Amino acid sequence: MTVLNAFKLDDRTAVVTGGNRGIGRAIANALAEAGADIVIANRNPESGEATADEIASATGVGTFAVECDVTDEDATTAMVEQTVERFGGVDVLVNNAGIVVHEAMETMTLEEWYAVIETNLTGAFLCSRAAGREMISNDGGVIVNVSSMSAFLANHPQRQVAYNASKAGLEGFKNQLASEWAEFGIRVNNLAPGYVATDNADQGAQVAENAVETWEREMLQDRMASPEMLGPTAVYLASDASAYMTGETVVLDGGYSVR
Repeated sequence: MTVLNAFKLDDRTAVVTGGNRGIGRAIANALAEAGADIVIANRNPESGEATADEIASATGVGTFAVECDVTDEDATTAMVEQTVERFGGVDVLVNNAGIVVHEAMETMTLEEWYAVIETNLTGAFLCSRAAGREMISNDGGVIVNVSSMSAFLANHPQRQVAYNASKAGLEGFKNQLASEWAEFGIRVNNLAPGYVATDNADQGAQVAENAVETWEREMLQDRMASPEMLGPTAVYLASDASAYMTGETVVLDGGYSVR
């Protein structure tokens, strides 16, 4: 196998949760460009279908959209069942769906805490369990969790303790799941971005004065990433190029955590 061939995803099916916009859409595009058939799983069916159609038109791969709330056990099971019915299996799962609540710890409600933990962490559990059962019966697969540099450091000046806790949880989740499922040929790794120019970053900038300037001062590259910058690393983690890698996290933060 040549080096470039190791990155190809021909004849594989990838499910991307929250794949209709932002980081998820950029990852879905990248996986499609590498040859994978794509399933867009998100809560808004119209947006998901439009994204699936656009990716198919641009890349020529097979695509379809599944309406899925990742916090709903039945919905995640149905997502995998529909994927198997359409494409015959699940080779790659990208747990990207996530939310953030910008609220100080002392005023955060229990409902806000649960909403973040259930989407970002429990959602990854439910989707991985559903997809993993299929992978176990079909000689393995790959799970990529979109974590965050926030798993390893405090964010400033915004306040988002539930988000950071959920991403730190994904690190422990990844380690243990990689260990438990290695015997089934399932690799589990995390992609941990820094600040990316998405709706979530816009929300953070709006709730904290001079937020963007503060963030960029700490980045060695002095700029936020575009979602598309994450695509090549996602392809690496999903493909045979990373065949000897499991239980690891790749941090892409423009050098923010170096300081």
